Amino acid sequence: MSKSLRTYVRFALTQRVEHLAMLLSFTLLGITGLTQKYPTNDISEFLVNLFRGIENIRGIHHASAVILMLVTVYHLITTGYKIFVERRQMSILPSFQDIHNAWQAFLYNIGLSKSRPQMGRYSFEEKTEYWALVWGVIIMGLTGFLMWNPIASTQILPGEFIPAAKAAHGAEAVLAVLAIFVWHMYGVHLKRFNKAMWTGRLTEEEMLHEHPLELADIKAGITGRVLNPVTLRKRQMVFIPIAGILTVVMLAGIYGFVNGEKTAITTIPPQPSPIAIYVPQTPTPIPTVIPTVSVVAPDLLTWDSYISPLLQQKCSACHGTMAGLSFMSYADAIRGSTKGPVILPGDGINSKIYIVQSVGGQLGQLNADELAKLKEWIDLGAPEK
Repeated sequence: MSKSLRTYVRFALTQRVEHLAMLLSFTLLGITGLTQKYPTNDISEFLVNLFRGIENIRGIHHASAVILMLVTVYHLITTGYKIFVERRQMSILPSFQDIHNAWQAFLYNIGLSKSRPQMGRYSFEEKTEYWALVWGVIIMGLTGFLMWNPIASTQILPGEFIPAAKAAHGAEAVLAVLAIFVWHMYGVHLKRFNKAMWTGRLTEEEMLHEHPLELADIKAGITGRVLNPVTLRKRQMVFIPIAGILTVVMLAGIYGFVNGEKTAITTIPPQPSPIAIYVPQTPTPIPTVIPTVSVVAPDLLTWDSYISPLLQQKCSACHGTMAGLSFMSYADAIRGSTKGPVILPGDGINSKIYIVQSVGGQLGQLNADELAKLKEWIDLGAPEK
């Protein structure tokens, strides 16, 4: 059989399914997370509209985070089984040889070495990716907990930890996405298309190119030895109960992660009314329904009298600095954001502030009455006083 036809098992089906679950959860986390980190970007606005509001984006982000945590629990348990029960070598651990291999690969790539480094089960690139993922999961998990449960977290830690966690969470997210697009995509899909995580196998030619030392061990019969069934059973009897307890503890931790937040709504029990209900002997006449829509005379609908208090109340929490848009003064509002004006005096329906608010789903969403008054004010020429 030729080298191009003979294949060797690289990854089992369970490992490939685990990789697929990780891929899907990471992709959704990246898309929904960066949408929230850069909310004024055109792509972010498109995604918010596509998913019918920011709350749906957050829901998908949280669900993807839970999937990632479950995959992490599964990976820890299965890795423990391979190490303790099957006694597999911990070849994924970094070593000084990886530093030597990285240096030799660098020299080879710039033409100062005639041979590529000989690598075993995992190359230094694969180890770097794996431990970067481990680091990322730890950082994202810790900072994600602080952001998901800010009230519970500040019972133990200072409040400054919450914005710090937000900054670290966003920065690590950008770093992780860039690592996938630059490092992983090039090393696995562009430099040499590696299909092992989908097919589970590599050809002998691919093994010679990527993992020659592992191929030598396979041919020498060092790897893939059959374990003694009695010894295997004894190890399983020790490992399975411990793994079961650890699994329950980790799943309980995930449940607490998701449901650990305490708010005033859930912690304060309903209070009984101290005032007895008054029931008159004769029915109270039904009053004439008065429209609840606030009425503001056109000559009083100005920036100072109505629009400024409204926008500062609803929008200033986000638009103090975001995209350069501020509503602290009339001049700031008319000037608009870094992308251009958001208010076109005399043209309310084409003003960006009206368009964005009409779509809905904003953190500072105007109600129908307020939105109508905003449009009316712009149509009047957006008067200041």
